[in-house]
Amino acid sequence: MPRSNRSIWRGAISFGIVSIPVRLFTATEDKDISFRQLHESDHSRVRHARYCAAEEIEIPTDEIVRGYEYEKDHYVILDDEDFESLPLPSKQTISLTAFVNAEEIDPTFYEKSYYLEPEEIGVKPFALLMRALTDKGLTAVAKLAIRNKERLCALRPMDGMLMLETLYYPDELRVERGVPMPDVEISDQELQMASALIDLLTQPFQPEQYEDHYREALMEVIKAKLDGQEIVEAPEAPASNVVDLMAALRASVEATKRARDEAPAEPAKTTKRAAKATTDAEEAEDAEAPRTARRRKAAS
Repeated sequence: MPRSNRSIWRGAISFGIVSIPVRLFTATEDKDISFRQLHESDHSRVRHARYCAAEEIEIPTDEIVRGYEYEKDHYVILDDEDFESLPLPSKQTISLTAFVNAEEIDPTFYEKSYYLEPEEIGVKPFALLMRALTDKGLTAVAKLAIRNKERLCALRPMDGMLMLETLYYPDELRVERGVPMPDVEISDQELQMASALIDLLTQPFQPEQYEDHYREALMEVIKAKLDGQEIVEAPEAPASNVVDLMAALRASVEATKRARDEAPAEPAKTTKRAAKATTDAEEAEDAEAPRTARRRKAAS
């Protein structure tokens, strides 16, 4: 299993009356290019001071406390002991309270990914839990108190590991659910052509084929500036003036077919789907032809 430098939480998974001691590790990391804030005139580092507005002085970190503003400029002060004494079982235990199908959890709910490792005495029950979840094809739902919040979370096996994803609570989502689709007229031919385009682009998810081109381009700019080279801007994409949806779909299908034909041979299953998509697109185009001809005749 991959290992971080250190675990960020230690506790136990509660599975019925079975307790599995585990450690929690961060599963992801940002690869963003970081920048320092500098003073424009002399490029010296900008330091962010902690400043007391009432006394007009800079204050050290050990004089800072946390306060909840219950009304304007009035606070309840909480210290570390207050947080430690919260009566929450989820501070030390991930209690599995339900098992659901993963597809029932909308991706909007997912927040951050972690992975769990068993302590030495918990290896067998940990493996048993993973095996049961794998055989059932289910995801466990639980709660975990970490980083000053009790978080809803989902546990699922993945490639020999037990992943833990923290989830947003429903009242933390900004998206409005159950909104009806736009009420617009869509012809059968347009829908068939759009479906054909989707079929041509359908393939297994292979994350390794995707790269952060923004980060690459930014590093090229940084290297060019270091070398004293002129920065060459990328040409702007030509603006599209296509107003005919069917024409745009047809052009997209044709471009995708050309790209597919120039690419290395794909597995038979994918090729068969692509062949069907091509047939569907041709049928949609044939069905659209009489209507297009009528529109042109009326325009003339």
